[in-house]
Amino acid sequence: MRTYLDFEKPVAEIEAKIEELAALAEASGADAISQGVELSRLKTKAESQLAAIYAKLDPWQKTQVARHQDRPRFRDYVAALVTDFIELSGDRTYGEDAAILGGTGKFMGRPVLVLGHEKGRTTQDRLKHNFGMARPEGYRKAVRLMDLADKFGLPVVSFVDTAGAYPGIGAEERGQAEAIARSTERCLTLGVPMVAVIAGEGGSGGAIAIAAANKVLMLEHSIYSVISPEGAASILWKDSARAKDAATAMKITAQDLLELKVIDQIVKEPLGGAHREAGAAIATVGAAIAEALDDLGKLDAAGLRAQRRDRFLAIGRFEAEAGAA
Repeated sequence: MRTYLDFEKPVAEIEAKIEELAALAEASGADAISQGVELSRLKTKAESQLAAIYAKLDPWQKTQVARHQDRPRFRDYVAALVTDFIELSGDRTYGEDAAILGGTGKFMGRPVLVLGHEKGRTTQDRLKHNFGMARPEGYRKAVRLMDLADKFGLPVVSFVDTAGAYPGIGAEERGQAEAIARSTERCLTLGVPMVAVIAGEGGSGGAIAIAAANKVLMLEHSIYSVISPEGAASILWKDSARAKDAATAMKITAQDLLELKVIDQIVKEPLGGAHREAGAAIATVGAAIAEALDDLGKLDAAGLRAQRRDRFLAIGRFEAEAGAA
């Protein structure tokens, strides 16, 4: 059963009528032609309504889309895009963290190392994967896997989908900040191509720890920010209910971040978001990753490090207009 967001209610009503009419036609054996015409009219109306809604989503509505429970997860991308996947576990220091998964495989026939946040889908899975919020051992595992990729010359593809790193006492005691910093540093020093995909939420240091890549792709309705809108609202206004205001002020959408040079490319989603047509969304992401890897494959290790350094130094910088004071 499809889950609708609050602002999708007009579409939900039309699609409910479509289901009702289809069921009635099947049960009563009513005239197929007339029923088909009416169904076609309603489907066109639903698509038109959906297009109108998604053409003017505000940052808070995009946040809700990015968090949709049916949005493709890391395992979905791996299952569809990577063959011969072998998962590698543990940080060889403390233990295993299921919030960040990774391993080796073949992406369109090309050997790669793939890693990413896994939020889980069912309640049991979400608890197992800690809702995609990694602890220090998750980031240390990421470093171990990137070391492996660097050693064997494997391009790295990462999928970001987290509200942020886990803020618990145990995580802080085990060096959460240091682990995030080391993972970010390892991304920046890789001598192999790295492509990061902001697939859902990209929250705080927990996101950039596996997203400091040569090319950062971002799905059309994903978000990427230094803190969650609720967290920012709590700090700025002492009121988490002002999350909508915070989302607008922080420039967290793909469109804003492309302008600020935080990301390199926006990956278009199917009408109504990736959660409506996961297969199509994953295929589009796969094509964008392949193109990025082809471009980066022209650079040697030194060139990749230099390109990565330059792209991060360019974030937020704008050339003065000609003739400006």
